[in-house]
Amino acid sequence: MPLRHGRPYLAIPGPSVMPDRVLQAMHQPAPNIYTGALVDLVESVVPDLKTVARTKGSVAIYIANGHGAWEAAIANTCGRGDRILALVTGRFGFGWATMAQRLGVEVEILDFGKRAPVDPDQVEARLRADTGGAIKAVMVVHIDTSTSVRNDVPAVRAAMDAAGHGALLMVDCIASLACDRFEMDDWGVDVMVAGSQKGLMTPPGLGFVFFNEKAEAVRAGLDPVSMYWDWTPRGHPQEFYQYFGGTAPTHHLFALREALTMLVHEEGVEAALARHAVLARTIWAAVEAWGQGGPMEMNIADPACRAHAVTAIGLGAPNGTALRDWLSEVAGVTLGISLDMAPPGDPAVHGYFRIGHMGHVNAHMVLGLLGTIEAGLVALGVPHGKGALEAAAAVIARG
Repeated sequence: MPLRHGRPYLAIPGPSVMPDRVLQAMHQPAPNIYTGALVDLVESVVPDLKTVARTKGSVAIYIANGHGAWEAAIANTCGRGDRILALVTGRFGFGWATMAQRLGVEVEILDFGKRAPVDPDQVEARLRADTGGAIKAVMVVHIDTSTSVRNDVPAVRAAMDAAGHGALLMVDCIASLACDRFEMDDWGVDVMVAGSQKGLMTPPGLGFVFFNEKAEAVRAGLDPVSMYWDWTPRGHPQEFYQYFGGTAPTHHLFALREALTMLVHEEGVEAALARHAVLARTIWAAVEAWGQGGPMEMNIADPACRAHAVTAIGLGAPNGTALRDWLSEVAGVTLGISLDMAPPGDPAVHGYFRIGHMGHVNAHMVLGLLGTIEAGLVALGVPHGKGALEAAAAVIARG
């Protein structure tokens, strides 16, 4: 019997659950886009974005998704024929690298597979071998949502410094910003890209590129960048419209302002990071218990390398897809699909699912999610260990 009627729960790794306050903030007439309250709103948003990113640098706001932010970051740092080193741990690392290739950049890929983070020793060795300094930038995804790996960004910076290499360090924080700790300035990151639809709890449609003075100097040495992607006017606008390359995304900005009020001024960034850490451990405790008596396992074995925003899980084909379908059709819960965990057309793709636990998520939501997953395992006859919900509750109780 379907029990899904009522409020659905989208437990995918983005778009994340959006607070009612954020959605309600968008329900107002279009504002004046030249003067007045909207200008003041944007001027309040920019410092709050920098607070979340932990940077004193600049931020450019684009009317784009994360792919647009990727392109903007590349367009402002690399010209045709330049070389970059892409550190890949899943689909989105490959995606950013492929975009650079399509823009005429020569891309060298270090592929660390789908179940392990970047190895900084390999990064250091490759950069030491680049005696001519041909590599202009090193790109890495902080959290690849396809695999749920969390890469050690400070270790990558340390490897670059140990090699004495002057490349830019460019980091994709689309899935990690406001969920997993990220310290742009303290970690020596030169360029960071993010999106509105995950930890920032805002509808998809805004992309952000943060950049420091080193990156600005690289931008100044490039041939002209396309008018839309050029981050200089957006990061240092002389007129209001330059923030956005044209008409402002008014209602997205209303939503973002409310989300940042909740994140920065009410909960606080440190508290939000701690909340994500506890909720991630809650899910891990349940999965570990289920795995004691069945095929379920987390894709990333080492807890230190797991994202606090998303968990990729193997259950064996066809159980992964069957569980997702049961939760959607019966319980009103949507889990994330497998992304590139098996080749296209391989039945093994049906053995994986992902849980998004980012943004506007709390204890009762996660415990309810885990309860419905257990119900699905029982309904489908999938072997699993006992005590998962008790283990999850114990994590919440400890805080």
